[in-house]
Amino acid sequence: MFHITAHEKCKLRFGFVILSLRFCLNFYEISIFPIIGVTLREFLNLMIPEIHIEDYNYGLEDARIAKYPLQERDASKLLHYRKGSIQEYHFRDLPDLLPEKALMVFNDTKVVPARLHFQRETGAHIEVFCLEPVQPVEYNLAFAATDSCTWKCVIGNAKKWKDDILHLYNPADDAEIAALGLTATLLEREGQTGKVCLRWLGGIPFSTVLEKAGTVPIPPYLNRESEAIDTERYQTLYAHIRGSVAAPTAGLHFTETVMERIRAKGIDMETVCLHVGAGTFLPVKNSLVSEHPMHREPFVVSRDLLLRLRNKGEKPLVAVGTTSVRTLESLYYLGVSCLETGHPEDVEQWAPYTREYPYRTEEALDALIRYLDGRGEDALVAGTRIIIVPGFRFRLVDKLVTNFHQPESTLILLVSAFVNGDWRRIYDYALSHDFRFLSYGDSSLLEKPCILE
Repeated sequence: MFHITAHEKCKLRFGFVILSLRFCLNFYEISIFPIIGVTLREFLNLMIPEIHIEDYNYGLEDARIAKYPLQERDASKLLHYRKGSIQEYHFRDLPDLLPEKALMVFNDTKVVPARLHFQRETGAHIEVFCLEPVQPVEYNLAFAATDSCTWKCVIGNAKKWKDDILHLYNPADDAEIAALGLTATLLEREGQTGKVCLRWLGGIPFSTVLEKAGTVPIPPYLNRESEAIDTERYQTLYAHIRGSVAAPTAGLHFTETVMERIRAKGIDMETVCLHVGAGTFLPVKNSLVSEHPMHREPFVVSRDLLLRLRNKGEKPLVAVGTTSVRTLESLYYLGVSCLETGHPEDVEQWAPYTREYPYRTEEALDALIRYLDGRGEDALVAGTRIIIVPGFRFRLVDKLVTNFHQPESTLILLVSAFVNGDWRRIYDYALSHDFRFLSYGDSSLLEKPCILE
């Protein structure tokens, strides 16, 4: 049953007031309450949902967290949520549950072995976890660099790293690793993060350096070191473009057999590429979600996919993973930016909530296609900080394939938004029916309830 919270009722009552204020006041910085100095922009920010993260907690015991993948990718369990009902399958049954002629979108980002271990002359061990390139700033250029590059990194044991140059830790005295001559220099530091310049020998690309010297950055909640199995299994079969430090884990269940059966149903399979950042592991530390800062993640969407989305009509759109959802739903706001400013600007965290949008989804997608055509480009490159919380209006995605996420996380908020607040019943079922949780855990197919706008 559709439920409207007291806060949402308040938003509806203010809706007409907001629209009137927008009509009368075209400049956000005009003070509408001069005595207390409140600007219209600040007033509109009151529309941001007031959500307490502790309302999205559930009891997840360590024993329920899947520490290792199953022997077969598609042997995982699959929870199917449709029209309020819950049924249990195995992931290999997914093709039978999808409608014919649907459009299915995957995130083809590839996890890089971005954890490097160094050692000081004192013997102290320092871990450098590469997050995003600084110089060169483009991922492809940074991976292609042949002697040095600078990255923003998370630094383990950071307090013990002073100004000295670190050398790669090589406990087995591996000749191939020693020949890299890999060193790390700390350029600046802020807390546990900093900018690190990496240098090496041999004229080989940095991507090869990582493949030889790095380890896969498995999630910290697994409470173990990376092992050989993670190199293969913490990667989707369709991973293509290097750049992520975390896997889009909904895709870990897919096998060639499952994908071939999906194609056999006449389902179009398309890709986007959003590089998953370490921010995906960051907990929501503030009680009020409105105080939680979302990290920026870069993504690429082809013109062909934009055109398919524009012309899909009633064809249902199935997103594989929350990263695909965030990418697809960001397109509307990028299109609005094109309509209003002539170019797409990064999607800010609370953009969907602080104003009303008069444009149809087709108009926004048309604007993006025109923008690319005007520049002779065949792909949209952008970034998003979008946060999807209860009250969000989904404009593109109809069905979602996703794993079971951490308590009090932004991903639980996204799931709650997608199932119109019914997330707890889904998670209670999974807990009581021995589903495995988090990255290597089981999966779900969630269908968006039909609700009146």
